[in-house]
Amino acid sequence: MHAILTDIYKKLYEKYGPRHWWPAESRFEVMVGAILVQNTAWINVEKAIHNLSDADVLSPQGLRDIEQDALAQLIYSSGYYNTKARKLKALVDWLGERFDDDIEAMMNEDLTALRQELLGVHGIGEETADDILLYALDMPIFVIDTYTRRLLFRLGLTPETGPYSLYQKIFEKHLPADVPLFNEYHALIVTHAATVCKKEPVCQGCCLLEVCPTGQDRVEATPQLLD
Repeated sequence: MHAILTDIYKKLYEKYGPRHWWPAESRFEVMVGAILVQNTAWINVEKAIHNLSDADVLSPQGLRDIEQDALAQLIYSSGYYNTKARKLKALVDWLGERFDDDIEAMMNEDLTALRQELLGVHGIGEETADDILLYALDMPIFVIDTYTRRLLFRLGLTPETGPYSLYQKIFEKHLPADVPLFNEYHALIVTHAATVCKKEPVCQGCCLLEVCPTGQDRVEATPQLLD
């Protein structure tokens, strides 16, 4: 499995190059983005973060001080803005109570224990928690999302559905616990799945076609895909 995952990574990297994730000005901004990106496209998150910055509330204290309704309006572009406003409030309340807003202190915590704490914060599920751990705190954990599940299934490495941990273990058991690797690998999967391995995949010219049974079956069944 290590050889297979490494080969997939190399093919994706050769195709797309470094992704430079996560785009943000600070660790806290990454944490905010991890909540705002739930069920929306990143372009909508960028607008919301820009509004928060312009309003000078893009900080733990700033988000605590602003009224929830006003916060919701600032993040309107991200969708589910009332729900996400409550989630952001819960995050900064926890951050203040637990770490006195010291994000650097979070980085000294045990990964497993901190993950469990994050999962106890309103609005933070496994993917969001792992986004925060990997991208904001530089902790070696692999983020699983819809794109990753889809790709692993089509490559014949996992079933189509299953618990989050099933997909995460594929990477964490067979690759070194390396933050830059996990960061880049996940970003490459997102890029590939958003542009090629979509709900209706574009198998023609796919950089993973030679290792993808799903793509090979589609090409064989529909020869014009190669025309």
